[in-house]
Amino acid sequence: MRTDIAQVIDGFVYHPGALTRAEQEALAAEVLAAAEHAPFFTPVTPGGRPMSVQMTGFGPLSWVTDRSGYRYAPRHPLTGRPWPPMPKIVSDLWRRYAPDAPQPDACLANLYRDGARMGLHQDKDEADLSAPVLSLSLGDTAIFRLGATTRGGPTASLKLNSGDVCLLAGPARLAFHGVERVLEGSSTVMPGGGRLNLTVRRAR
Repeated sequence: MRTDIAQVIDGFVYHPGALTRAEQEALAAEVLAAAEHAPFFTPVTPGGRPMSVQMTGFGPLSWVTDRSGYRYAPRHPLTGRPWPPMPKIVSDLWRRYAPDAPQPDACLANLYRDGARMGLHQDKDEADLSAPVLSLSLGDTAIFRLGATTRGGPTASLKLNSGDVCLLAGPARLAFHGVERVLEGSSTVMPGGGRLNLTVRRAR
């Protein structure tokens, strides 16, 4: 069942157009440059299934998954090197939209190309689930789906455009959410096309 997103769950805050076009392009370029040293990789679930997104990370920690399970790790799984520093503009967005939360120590970068999507899931691998999760969209528009804290409840969809920010806090912190699909070719922000999603968290 789908309904209006404002009626699904409290604590979901949407900030459309949080970044200017110039800021979006600069951040996309910074992420792609950093990916030369911390390359995007294909995450594999503990069950051995490759995910359709590609991933890298920034900051002291980033989320990884393989046959050993879901967890936060201080080093890139392929290179063994520490993750690159978190982009300043990402830290600035956290201070702007989550000023009372502890400082973030993990930034995940998910790259959606070639029909990639993300099934409904909860973010619950962090040590303190009271800290919010901030999500920033760059590039192609995504159809984002938000539900309740249990499966099978009402859900709602929202178009997330390049430069949009959402915050999952309070009850929405453990809401099921995902990306139904990406509208390919809807933006020219990302070199090479696609959508880049940066999610900022306090993992420790």
